[in-house]
Amino acid sequence: MHYARMDSPVGVLTIAGEGDALRFILFCTGNRAASPGRDWQESGSGIVGETIRQLQEYFEKTRTGFDLPLKPAGTPFQMSVWRELQSIPYGKTISYGELARRIGRPSASRAVGAANGANPIPIVIPCHRVIGSNGGMTGYGGGLSIKKILLDLEG
Repeated sequence: MHYARMDSPVGVLTIAGEGDALRFILFCTGNRAASPGRDWQESGSGIVGETIRQLQEYFEKTRTGFDLPLKPAGTPFQMSVWRELQSIPYGKTISYGELARRIGRPSASRAVGAANGANPIPIVIPCHRVIGSNGGMTGYGGGLSIKKILLDLEG
């Protein structure tokens, strides 16, 4: 696994990829603060460099979508949630219940929330676009302050 760190408006991010696919975007603060694995090698080239470039464009508001090969690891249920997250348009939000309905599991909003929280590639797989049924912000792996920054950025 190759990785590099990136300064961003939401703090330092660790971007990690393997081969030609993005595997992780890690927050360095918040509930899911994480560090590179012991066997990871620092390198800002290839998929890692391309991800950093696209994230910089996103934060500069010149990019509204990502064109990156992704390789998240998860259960079949998690993968279905993460695929559906990618269909939420830039600047739009949906509720956990709506996300559950979209994947054909209308009574699984709590499980959808757990899968959303386990997303290994936040921002690119836009789990920040999922909000509570009352329109309020609810949990986010990087912390609610980061979720607010991302939602405000997208308008």
